[in-house]
Amino acid sequence: MRLTELAGVGPFFALRTGDAPEGEGGGYLPLGDEALRLRVETVTSRLGTTDRRVAASIAFQGIAGRLWSVALGSAVLNGQVPDLAAGDLRWHPDRTAPDDLLLAVPAALPPVTDPAAQAAQLAAGVLHGLLVPLHHATRTLTPVSGQLLWGNAGSALAGSLRVLHTWCRQQHRPQDADRALALVRTLFEEPLLRGTGTLRRTPGGPSFERRTCCLYYRVPGGGTCGDCVLRHPPRAR
Repeated sequence: MRLTELAGVGPFFALRTGDAPEGEGGGYLPLGDEALRLRVETVTSRLGTTDRRVAASIAFQGIAGRLWSVALGSAVLNGQVPDLAAGDLRWHPDRTAPDDLLLAVPAALPPVTDPAAQAAQLAAGVLHGLLVPLHHATRTLTPVSGQLLWGNAGSALAGSLRVLHTWCRQQHRPQDADRALALVRTLFEEPLLRGTGTLRRTPGGPSFERRTCCLYYRVPGGGTCGDCVLRHPPRAR
């Protein structure tokens, strides 16, 4: 399958394909325990923090955003969901988008026309196939809240939607923008994502208010993200 169009949406939507350039192959690791450990070390250093929970949270949210962006972008723009959970996906712990992910030979899951079936493919491949194991690995590595991590996954999904929805509207592709929103609404019905936040459609595009905090405010010089629960306290019922 072709994924080249995704790079035009933004760096988080791009995916390196083919063989790694000579001398770089050893830097790309399977998306598992070792890659995660090294990534957390990298994030710890770059953020200038000593709190590994913060680094683990940010690392998890970053890779979740990458995975959601590639899969959702392809589903909307190509009509196909890439098989990211097949075992060939590699992650470079020291690099950032678009050079952190490598998939030698991209393959698509069987094509489906029903939006609910396509959302189910996204949930099976990204949420259950990749993020559930990564969630377990993150909590094994560092004692960070599981609820917080699923909030990160929801925030990452909403962030991918906002970028893709904006791009589709700018490219005069309103039907694709609507399809992206519909797919993400369905994904937020998944038990692991349900309750992580509130997704709304506004005149300016989708907005999201999460119910947890990623801990970025604990980074020296950090603050709160736009969707943070600390900015949007729960409304009185």
